[in-house]
Amino acid sequence: MWLSEKFGSGVPVVGAPMAGVSGGRLTAAISAGGGLGMLGAGSAVTADWIRTEGAIAAAGGKPYGVGLMAWSVAEQPEHFDAVLELKPALVSLSFGNYRPYVEPLRQNGIVVATQAGTVADAQEAIDAGVDVIVARGAEAGGHGRNAVGTLPLLQAILELTELPVLAGGGISGPRGLAAVLAAGAAGGWIGTAFLTCQEGLTSQPVRERVIEADETDTVYGTVFDAASRAGWPDEFGGRALRNAYFDTWEGHEQDLKSDDAGHAEYVEGTKAADPARASIYAGQGVGALTGQPTAAEVLAGFATYRTYLSAALNDGSK
Repeated sequence: MWLSEKFGSGVPVVGAPMAGVSGGRLTAAISAGGGLGMLGAGSAVTADWIRTEGAIAAAGGKPYGVGLMAWSVAEQPEHFDAVLELKPALVSLSFGNYRPYVEPLRQNGIVVATQAGTVADAQEAIDAGVDVIVARGAEAGGHGRNAVGTLPLLQAILELTELPVLAGGGISGPRGLAAVLAAGAAGGWIGTAFLTCQEGLTSQPVRERVIEADETDTVYGTVFDAASRAGWPDEFGGRALRNAYFDTWEGHEQDLKSDDAGHAEYVEGTKAADPARASIYAGQGVGALTGQPTAAEVLAGFATYRTYLSAALNDGSK
């Protein structure tokens, strides 16, 4: 398998880079547990944060990756410089013009990934010279497109290219991992399943809200981006848990961009980790979360995917 050959991963899982969740500890724990951890370097962090957390991720001696947003790197080039200094095994650059960064990364021996939400995105990634494509379906938590579900998107991209393709969106456990591997994916790009891990940066009130959520509790939109004023392009909304703040502002995103009281309420809610006012990014697999496991325990669960693949093969041979 590609992940095993490239990074020595025993479980075909990449921990999706989640800003505010995937710090150095979680990244290192996923890599130590047999997957490939990814540091979530959001627009709000500093270059020194990337260096510090990257050093924590690297301390265990296992390969790891870093996830960046192209629109944010264009505004904060020092983020890219910090990543080049760290030289992680994998860098994901998505959401914006990532082309200028592909060759500098590859010249430093870094594997380059990008997230594609449509076949057109995937073709653009191929043309840009990336090494691996993430088929990010609409079910996925966090930012991306809401255009196509994971399975139809994965199949279409696999037909398009010989590059390794990772599947992201709605893969909540070993059954889902078995399904995308059977289709031909090189592994799963998995975020939500690690949201409540003990090693993550997720605050306790948010953990509790995530655990009580079911698969119907997520919404997709740009409300939280309008509220945060972080700079996210409107082209890429986010999937998060529905809350009172989202319901109040849905349909009024343009007004929210200039509403100082609405912005202040969001900022205060975020600082207080108030699930009613803060954005809690999560995918449709959130209903499968029932506790606060270690990353190793989550990966041990995913490692049982072979059971489901074997059962399917046995059924087919009768």
